[in-house]
Amino acid sequence: MVGRESRIRDIGYGAMITEMMVALMALISVLAIMIILLAVLALVVVQALAKSPWGVFTIAMTIPTALIMGFGLRTGKVNVTAVTIFGLLGLAFGVWGGQFLGNFPAIEAWFRHDAVWVSWAVMIYGLAASILPVWMLLTPRDYLSTFLKLGTVAALAVAVIVIHPTLQMPSLTKFMCGAVSGFHSLIASGTTPKMVGRESRIRDIGYGAMITEMMVALMALIAACVLQPGEYFAINTKGTPTEVVAKVSAAGFPVNESEMSILAQNLGEKTMFNRAGGAPTFAVGMAHMFARLSASPTALALWYHFAIMFEALFILTTIDAGTRVGRFLLQDLLGNVWRPLGNTRSWTANFASSVLLVAAWGWFLYQGVVDPLGGINTLWPLFGLANQLLSVIALCLCTTILIKMQKTRYLFITLLPLCFMCAVTFSAGYLKIFSSDPRLGFLSGAQSLAREAAGIVDPTKAAELTRQAAVWQFDAAVAGFFLLLVFLIVVGSASQWWKLIRGTKPVVLRESEFVPVTSVTASTALG
Repeated sequence: MVGRESRIRDIGYGAMITEMMVALMALISVLAIMIILLAVLALVVVQALAKSPWGVFTIAMTIPTALIMGFGLRTGKVNVTAVTIFGLLGLAFGVWGGQFLGNFPAIEAWFRHDAVWVSWAVMIYGLAASILPVWMLLTPRDYLSTFLKLGTVAALAVAVIVIHPTLQMPSLTKFMCGAVSGFHSLIASGTTPKMVGRESRIRDIGYGAMITEMMVALMALIAACVLQPGEYFAINTKGTPTEVVAKVSAAGFPVNESEMSILAQNLGEKTMFNRAGGAPTFAVGMAHMFARLSASPTALALWYHFAIMFEALFILTTIDAGTRVGRFLLQDLLGNVWRPLGNTRSWTANFASSVLLVAAWGWFLYQGVVDPLGGINTLWPLFGLANQLLSVIALCLCTTILIKMQKTRYLFITLLPLCFMCAVTFSAGYLKIFSSDPRLGFLSGAQSLAREAAGIVDPTKAAELTRQAAVWQFDAAVAGFFLLLVFLIVVGSASQWWKLIRGTKPVVLRESEFVPVTSVTASTALG
């Protein structure tokens, strides 16, 4: 579908959806889901970089590196090979140089910040990436991220084959899977067509990205499972070290503060407690496997911060591209209120809409950061639901495009996964809201926490439980809002499909004519 969307006449994802249903409902639903997804992704980065000067230094170095690459290519005086070598050397310096910050306390203090500071830094970065021209920051950073991601995943796969790591996790362990990602459909629709040189490359890029993403998920699962379960859960559990150790050990996964202190020291960190989000545990597991290939005493710390850079870099790439796509969507919506706000070529409109969008996901990020029980408890339950619901919207759009292209014989390609996603996601969403099991349902869980808080003497602990109960009630309302909007979109889409197939509604396409690359080259030469 990206191939078709690359020829859409200057319209965004939201404008295509409006042909299926009321524009306001479609745009609000996609925007609301996007805000939650971006907030969770940003929270993962914040949890990985908070109080980690080495990690912050490594990621910070990628920004000037990308800017220099962008300006170098823009001048036309530097070739891609030279820019690529410079970028890779910049990445290597960022990882290697961070280990020496401890020798310069004053400089290290510049990069040691708490989660609140890092969250503001991520918001500012997202705003800059959305406003600045694509060639200046987003494209060179994405380019670097692609090399890093492909190389790291390939190297990790080779390491798994060579080392044969022993999996420490129990054979039956619950993991959340995001294999059907609606977020990827937005990125493919909003930014990928604008960066592809020719349409014939889209299939290779699309399927290659899917395979790479599958490999990332597989490697992440292996990296998590090679850790001692006690260490894994201690890293991902919120609380003081004493509380975390007691909680994890009581769950049947023994761990102590001394082990966690040694682990942090070996990784070049002050502490590994309160690092929920997935990125730190993935990095620790990856570092353990790579460090076994070297006898250097600093290998574990180097590989850990390399892994942190690898993860944070491609997650930030997702955030900057997602914010830019979200800005397009928001301008589609605001353009219906006041036409100048929908002008994507206006710097003022771009800035205003970018600020509004970043403020929206930034608010959720900030609330997750200051949450005493950990922001993952606030945002993560909504992340999986929102991502899968977004894929339902994307499949509805793809089905409409197939019908308009007169390719109804291929409808099973989109309708089968659409039916599956509707059945799974809507039933899971219903259970997550209304299940009577307090460990599963938002509402029953909130009631259970409220009852527990009422029977606790400690006012601080009671306040934390009351806050968490309110958070779960809020999650229930947001989840119900998402489910209702997407249900209306599916119903509205089905109605439009029926009219299009019966011929009672005219087919309106907004595609420009296909232009062969040879024609473009010839016209450029003549001009």
